[in-house]
Amino acid sequence: QVQLVESGGGLVQAGGSLRLSCAASGSIFSINAMGWYRQAPGKQRELVAAITSGGGTNYADSVKGRFTISRDNANNTVYLQMNSLKPEDTALYFCNWAVTTYSRREFNYWGQGTQVTVSS
Repeated sequence: QVQLVESGGGLVQAGGSLRLSCAASGSIFSINAMGWYRQAPGKQRELVAAITSGGGTNYADSVKGRFTISRDNANNTVYLQMNSLKPEDTALYFCNWAVTTYSRREFNYWGQGTQVTVSS
């Protein structure tokens, strides 16, 4: 079993910055990929940013140049640095980890979500 704990959300004015963190604990043999998703009221959950085990990254077009995903392998943590925030970035943000456990099984885990609200 793997647990993900997110932190760093909050209320910020447009143009401001926030840094989200997602720390994992549990039976992780290897990390295959990590990602951040978001879901605004009345909308579908969408991928914001992802990072692979090799360090490759990809971003939603709407956040390119403003958001940066990074990882700390030693501490099993993934971050999302969000700069130049816009009101349309307001959403519940979730981290997602694709891992292989010590039993050599692959699982997808979700964090509980952290709210980001950007005021205009």
